[in-house]
Amino acid sequence: MPKASPTIGLVVPFAHDEVPIEGLTMYPDVSFVPKGVGVRSLTPGGYDPAMAAILPAAEYLARQGVDAIMVIGTSLTFYKGYEAHEELLAKLRAATGLPVSTMSAAVVDGLRSVGAKRIAVATAYGEEVNERLRDFLTASGFDVASLEAFGLTEFGGPGKKSEAEIIGLGLSACAAADEPDGLLISCGGLLTLPCAVPIEARCGVPVVSSTQAAFWSALRLTGLSGHLSGYGRMLSM
Repeated sequence: MPKASPTIGLVVPFAHDEVPIEGLTMYPDVSFVPKGVGVRSLTPGGYDPAMAAILPAAEYLARQGVDAIMVIGTSLTFYKGYEAHEELLAKLRAATGLPVSTMSAAVVDGLRSVGAKRIAVATAYGEEVNERLRDFLTASGFDVASLEAFGLTEFGGPGKKSEAEIIGLGLSACAAADEPDGLLISCGGLLTLPCAVPIEARCGVPVVSSTQAAFWSALRLTGLSGHLSGYGRMLSM
């Protein structure tokens, strides 16, 4: 039987040990233990030191007695490619002996849960990271029908984007695609919790976004459903 109130370890991209605010809003009764790895920028060079810190951070969290571990940071976990991502997951699971997933795996699981195969994509990233995301999604079995982006490289830049700007980018990505059956909004730094419902109403396709997928997936690692009403199709299933 799953625990009613599990404790979930979070490897977070911040320099400090803090839980993403949207996760606390989504699941206020769940205990989260964060450990920061310090992403410096939304570029491969900014990810490299943080990537090296993920395994030690997960081992630290395992020693705190958490029930499962989620690695927050979509681009942090896909930027080295599909095979490297799978190797990272295998190492984390072997080292901690716990259920472990990543934000990249979570968005894949979220897209599959809503039956999306041909997807529109909206991101915070610059061109190089976007191409790496396209490759990762293709290797994961998706057809990327469009990709629209803010073009950001500053680590804190995504958090400065407004709800209206995020919704606008999502609508643009849907409009640029030829009959997509889902929209992915990629980047855990974008504050997307209020965005799924209005985009779904306008575009008629389910929306999966990084932070919501990661926390939903984290609860599922512990045997809970992650179900939430009022935040779009994925969370309501």
